[in-house]
Amino acid sequence: MTTTAPDPTAPDPTAPDPTAPAPTAPAPAARRSSGALIEAENACLAHNYHPLPVVVAHAEGAWVRDVEGRRYLDMLAGYSALNFGHRHPALIEAARSQLDHVTLTSRAFHNDRLAGFAEGLAQLTGLDMTLPMNTGAEAVESAVKIARKWAYEVKGVAEDRATVIVASGNFHGRTTTIVSFSDDPTARTGFGPFTPGFRTVPYDDLAALEAAVDETTAAVLLEPIQGEAGVRIPSDGYLAGVRELASRRGILFIADEIQSGLGRTGATLAVEHEGVRPDLLLLGKALGGGIVPVSAVVGRRDVMGVLRPGEHGSTFGGNPLAAAVGTAVVDLLNTGEFQQRARELGSVLTERLSQLVGRGVLAFRARGLWAGVDVDPAIGTGREISERLLAEGILVKDTHGSTIRLAPPLTLTREELESALDSLQKVLYRL
Repeated sequence: MTTTAPDPTAPDPTAPDPTAPAPTAPAPAARRSSGALIEAENACLAHNYHPLPVVVAHAEGAWVRDVEGRRYLDMLAGYSALNFGHRHPALIEAARSQLDHVTLTSRAFHNDRLAGFAEGLAQLTGLDMTLPMNTGAEAVESAVKIARKWAYEVKGVAEDRATVIVASGNFHGRTTTIVSFSDDPTARTGFGPFTPGFRTVPYDDLAALEAAVDETTAAVLLEPIQGEAGVRIPSDGYLAGVRELASRRGILFIADEIQSGLGRTGATLAVEHEGVRPDLLLLGKALGGGIVPVSAVVGRRDVMGVLRPGEHGSTFGGNPLAAAVGTAVVDLLNTGEFQQRARELGSVLTERLSQLVGRGVLAFRARGLWAGVDVDPAIGTGREISERLLAEGILVKDTHGSTIRLAPPLTLTREELESALDSLQKVLYRL
């Protein structure tokens, strides 16, 4: 077969026409205003949140900036998911470095980051084994499954009879099983039928807890400090009493530290304030450094050991990217710097809030850099106070009624904290 060489003088049909006008680059899309973006969200997103009217476009440390360039001091920190501030350099570097290697393998295979994360988290918490998951609600669901399995295989509870005791005012998430033992009508109404197997007792009431335990009881599941209830702190000795009761009655103590853990209260864990160790510990939020969702159940070997291959899992749980970021979080906490900052700045927070009691504030509860502030309802609702603070460049969020929650990044300075509290004082006095 004979081929003809191309004529080098012939025009290249794929070359651009030199006589054609140069193409015009598309004009960059105009950045939409906050109002336009909020309107677009309302049109295309499910209305399961009622955000404050601010559209964040950039964040660094304790500060965020909206699409118009206005700056705000973040005193909520993603409900404690941002304990180390926005875009902490060590956490960003851990994520960026891992992105160059591998981000997901699933648990069908091993990965080179998971063992270090699991070991580090167990050592940090003083427990034995780690079950990595993604969200806080997944950690709670996982713990309920482990407790039930333990009750059947170790304690000898009759099949499908295991019960878990929970506390009134709890917030552990919003899955169907979890809202089954919530007493918040907003979380429950319209979502039944509910999962059985839970008993609710008053929070901070050891006698009621003792009376609720019987031969079917697998565990007691508690928040050492109830965050969504307004940073509700139990009486001194309550957690130690729960630990003693659980050990004596042969049930598990499950501590949900998804909000209270990882430095927020001035200790690595809130249970450390009473020197107790749960059988199962639930972590999330700050464990992902505000970069990726990471949660975990950390617990005793003999309890965690009831799980066998195929009985529980998660495609993304323990993925290399999450493990890399989680390991960096553990490294930050191992220095003790953030726990100390929470203690020191927490003293400033408590002192300043004390000065506002009777001057717009009815009461407050604080531990470390975490406070629930009950504003006089005659002044306004928590939502109204939050909106007025937004106008002052301070981001907070209400919980219920006239209560607002303060949970700033543990990286903020004393000057920034004082400035936020000055703004709160100004709003209250003005009202």
